[in-house]
Amino acid sequence: MSAEKCLAKGSAAPGPVPKDYIRVYSMRFCPFAQRARLVLKAKGIKYETINVHLKEKPDWYLKKNPFGLVPALETPAGEVIYESAITCEYLDEVYPEKKLLPSSPFAKAQQKMMLEHFSKVIPYFYKIPMDRKKGEDVSGLEAELKEKFAKLNEDLVNKKTKFFGGDSITMIDYMMWPWFERVEAYQVKQFLDGNPELKKWTELMLQDSAVKATMFSPDAHKAFFKTFLDGNPDFDYGL
Repeated sequence: MSAEKCLAKGSAAPGPVPKDYIRVYSMRFCPFAQRARLVLKAKGIKYETINVHLKEKPDWYLKKNPFGLVPALETPAGEVIYESAITCEYLDEVYPEKKLLPSSPFAKAQQKMMLEHFSKVIPYFYKIPMDRKKGEDVSGLEAELKEKFAKLNEDLVNKKTKFFGGDSITMIDYMMWPWFERVEAYQVKQFLDGNPELKKWTELMLQDSAVKATMFSPDAHKAFFKTFLDGNPDFDYGL
């Protein structure tokens, strides 16, 4: 129930979403879209995937999501939900089995605040390799990212838990994971050294069934990210 190859400008719009399914508009290597796919897998939701060409976006997709980004969800009723954190919270509310967000309003707010903090870390994963490719000095940026990783490590030490929301995986772990899956591609894997709790967290995440079901190998991420850095991303790499 998936269109593996990206649908680009000029492609025909997909038909209605089948009954009892939800559709996710995605791109195989997009970390934001992976957030939604992780939640879909973790919760055992029946879904189909339509991959979208993010450089040559189809007009029909821009009508569904004016930002033209992924992920977006579509229901059999034609309702469309977009923006990664919003899609994931929607899925957790609509499919109450195996809740990923805590029920306590304070604990839920804590996860959202953590996510807000992490959103300030994400730009480093792109800026460091992009500036390095241009031959610029990235030592300042690397030092800042090192500090951010140390802070995440400290969070786990202070919580005395295996994961960021407790001793089992919750929403915040899935929201952060996609960028850690790509640390080799982003050339920042070395910053996990010296942060034993954070490193242990990445090892535990790799054992999770939803992570295993949505992940690509470090080599595939490196190959795709190289095409991205070269300015001509191969969204269908490996197909």
